[in-house]
Amino acid sequence: MPGPAIVCTNYYKIQTMREIKRIIVKSGKDQSLRRLHPWLFSGAIKKMSGTPRDGELVKVYDNKNEFLALGHYQIGSIAVRVISFSDFDPDENFWMEKIRSVYEYRKMLGFFDSEETSVFRFINAEGDGMPGLIADFYNGTLVVQFHSVGMYLIRDMLVEIFKRLLGDKLKAIYYKSGKTLPHKADIDHKDAWLFGEDNGRVVKEYGNSFKIDFEKGQKTGFFIDQRENRKLVEKYSKDKKVLNLFGYSGAFSVYAMRGGAEQVHTVDSSAIAIELAKENLELNFPGDKRHDAIVADAFNYLDSAGDKGYDLIILDPPAFAKHQNVLHKALQGYKRLNAKAFQCIRPGGILFTFSCSQAVSRENFKRSVFVAAANSGRSVRILYQLSQPVDHPVSIYHPEGEYLKGLVLYVE
Repeated sequence: MPGPAIVCTNYYKIQTMREIKRIIVKSGKDQSLRRLHPWLFSGAIKKMSGTPRDGELVKVYDNKNEFLALGHYQIGSIAVRVISFSDFDPDENFWMEKIRSVYEYRKMLGFFDSEETSVFRFINAEGDGMPGLIADFYNGTLVVQFHSVGMYLIRDMLVEIFKRLLGDKLKAIYYKSGKTLPHKADIDHKDAWLFGEDNGRVVKEYGNSFKIDFEKGQKTGFFIDQRENRKLVEKYSKDKKVLNLFGYSGAFSVYAMRGGAEQVHTVDSSAIAIELAKENLELNFPGDKRHDAIVADAFNYLDSAGDKGYDLIILDPPAFAKHQNVLHKALQGYKRLNAKAFQCIRPGGILFTFSCSQAVSRENFKRSVFVAAANSGRSVRILYQLSQPVDHPVSIYHPEGEYLKGLVLYVE
C-alpha cells in the first residue's frame, strides 16, 4: 500500500487547524456556482488568499464576500471541484453520509442483491456529488480511481468508510490511479491493493461471465457503462452476422452469441485485448465455432469488410476527444468511422454506434452520424438513442456527466 505524505484520516483536521484559503470570483462569474454546477474554472478567479496547494480545501466567495462553495483546489483549467455548497469544515462524518447515500441508491436499484449481475459502478464522481472519485464494484472487489489530488489525499479515510459501510460485502480494495491523477500533480504513487487481496477475477453481468484484468485492463478493468446497451445487442442478434469493432474484452460479442448470432467477429488493434476476448467467449461458449477474434485497426478493417456482409455492426471506439481543443478532429473521426460502416452494412442491417467523449455533445455526435448517413445515400432510421445506465447517474446540475452517447440505426 503506497504511504501517504500525511495521515489521510487527519488531513482535514490538520488543514482546518490553519485558516482555509479563500478564493474570490470575478463579478458575473458566480452564476454557474449559484446554479450548483460543481466546477469553478481558473478564468473565473479574481484573487486568492495565498497560494493553495494542489488538493487543498478552499472556500469560494463572490465579489461581495458572499459564500458560494467549498471544494478541492486543483492546478489546471478546472480550479475547484466542489464538494459542498454549504459553509462548514468537512470531517469524516461528512464523507460517511455522502457514501452512505450512494450505497442506499445502489441498494434501492437492487445491485447488491442481484444473482445475475455482480459488477456495477458504486461511486460516479460528479453524478454522486463526489468530483474526482470513481469506485467500481467487482463481485466483492472495489476498484477505486482518483481523478483529483483532493480525493487522493483522503484515500485512507475513504477506505475505512468503504469497509465500515459495505461490511462483509467487501473483500478487497484495489487502487488504480496511475493514469488518472492530473499530470501536473507531483505525487509518487503506484497501483496497489489497499485492503484485502485478489479474491477472483470473474464477474457476472446478466448471467454472462467475464474475466477482469484490474492491472492492465482499460478503465477499472471493464466497460461497466455499456451493460444495458449490450443487452439490447442480444435482442437484435438472432441469425445475424455481427461485427464488434473496438471489441476490447469481447463483451458485446458474448451478448450477440447468446442472442443467437450466426457468426460474430471481434476486432481490436490490441493483441492483449483480443486474447482477453477469446478467453471470455470460451468462458461462456466453450468450443463454439461461431466466434472469431481478429487483431486489426478498425478503420483498415472496415475498408476491406464490404464483401463480408455484416447484418449488425457495433462501433464502440475509445474517446476521440478528451478536450475541447481537439473537438473538430474528433467529430471528423466519428463521421469517417460511421461512413465506412454505412458502406459495408447489409440492407436491413442494424448499426450500434457510440461516443464516450465527454467533450462531444449528443447533438454534435448525432450530427456527425447524420452527415455520414447522408453521404452514404442509405435510408436510415433511428431505433434508439442510448446513454449510460442508472449506476452511472448524471447530476441535473452537471450535464457534462452524460458522457456516453449512442444511436441504434436501421439501415436500408
